[in-house]
Amino acid sequence: MKKQLKTDLYGVIGLGRFGTALVQTLAEAGKEVIAIDKNEEKVKAVRAQVAVALEQLEGIKAVRRDTDYAFVVDNLSEDALKETGMQNCGTVTVCIGEQVDISILTTMLVIKLGVPQVIAKAASEVHGEVLKRLGATVVYPEADMAVRIGKRLISGNLLDYIALDDGVEVRRIAVGGKLLGRTIRELDVRKVYGINIIAVERDHRTDVEFAADYRFEEGDTVSVVGKVEKIDRFERTIQE
Repeated sequence: MKKQLKTDLYGVIGLGRFGTALVQTLAEAGKEVIAIDKNEEKVKAVRAQVAVALEQLEGIKAVRRDTDYAFVVDNLSEDALKETGMQNCGTVTVCIGEQVDISILTTMLVIKLGVPQVIAKAASEVHGEVLKRLGATVVYPEADMAVRIGKRLISGNLLDYIALDDGVEVRRIAVGGKLLGRTIRELDVRKVYGINIIAVERDHRTDVEFAADYRFEEGDTVSVVGKVEKIDRFERTIQE
């Protein structure tokens, strides 16, 4: 198949829980996805999920109910990948973590096809290091989830977080303890802790343009950004 690069076309190789969830998320956002796996039942299940997602999108008819974008591929060769149109994707995610040799080979082939962004799932640090050397962006879903759960267990107020570069995180924290009844001006978190409040939530409404006299109440959520150690100190302090 001739290369016709589409930056908004996504490829997903491997339809385990991670790959399937990724396909469903992209489909629900209205993105075109090429999905492949050697297991026919998994491919059929993904086709059904994509069809449902398309039906739920306003203004989009489910013309891809029997989508040609989900393929059963037994042998992940360069020719097989080309036949699916994988070389036309702007981003391809290789979701094969357990079979390290196949993961490395497939990642190498996708990069060879000239796909601009290649993301690969790794099962270990050594596996990830090899994938990085090939030129892929590496993700560790199981390890990341373990860290996420661990942080929630350690900090009872932590709802979610995003790790950025250089030891910076965005954290979404349930308001409680010393935050209750106090205003943003009174807390002055930038001066006291070296972090910034970037959003507040109340009654399922998120506000990024809030006044300094915003007073925290039970049930509120606050999102902050800053260095990990500074946010840790902030969380410890408000729970004391």
